[in-house]
Amino acid sequence: MSPNDSTASPRSDSASSPVVLDVWCELQCPDCRSALADLRELRARYGDALDVRLRHFPLAKHPHAYAAAQAAEEAAAQGQGWPYVEAVLERVADLDARGVPVLVEVARELGLDAEELDTALIDGRHLLAVDADQAEGQAIGVTGTPTYEIGGERLDGGKSQEGLRERITEIADRLLGEGGAR
Repeated sequence: MSPNDSTASPRSDSASSPVVLDVWCELQCPDCRSALADLRELRARYGDALDVRLRHFPLAKHPHAYAAAQAAEEAAAQGQGWPYVEAVLERVADLDARGVPVLVEVARELGLDAEELDTALIDGRHLLAVDADQAEGQAIGVTGTPTYEIGGERLDGGKSQEGLRERITEIADRLLGEGGAR
C-alpha cells in the first residue's frame, strides 16, 4: 500500500502483498502517533511488497479510542482508511481534549461523508470489527500500543520505538528474500 493511496483501507488483504505487517494501534495513543513516521517510511520503502494492516487495540485509559477505532472502520468503508487514521493520529491532543467531534471534523476535512461517520458511531455497525481485533490482540499477547507482528514475531513499541523500524526491515527483507513467505 502506498502512503499516498487515498483509497487504501487499513484492513487491506491484498493478495499481491507477500509480507504482512499487522500494526496493533490505538488512535488516541501518543506512541502510535510517534510511530507514524516509521510506518510511512516502511510503506515508502516496500510499497506493495509490504501489506501494512491496522489492527485496533483501544486502551481503557483513552476514553475516545474505541470511538476512534469505529470511525476508522467507517472511513475505510468510505475508501479513506489510512488517510483518516493518519489524520486522527496527528490530532491526538485535540482528540484528548475534545473527543468525538474531532473524529467527525477529520472526516469532513478529508471529504468523507461526516454525517454517515457520525451515524456509524451511533448505530455501532463497526463494533464487531473493533472487538474482533482487540480479542485477537489479547490472544497473541498484545498489552499496549503500538505492537507489531511480522513473520510470526511480535514487537512491542509501546515501551520504545527505538530500533523497531530496523527490526521490521530486517524481518521484511528476510521474508521477501525467502520468496515472500508470510
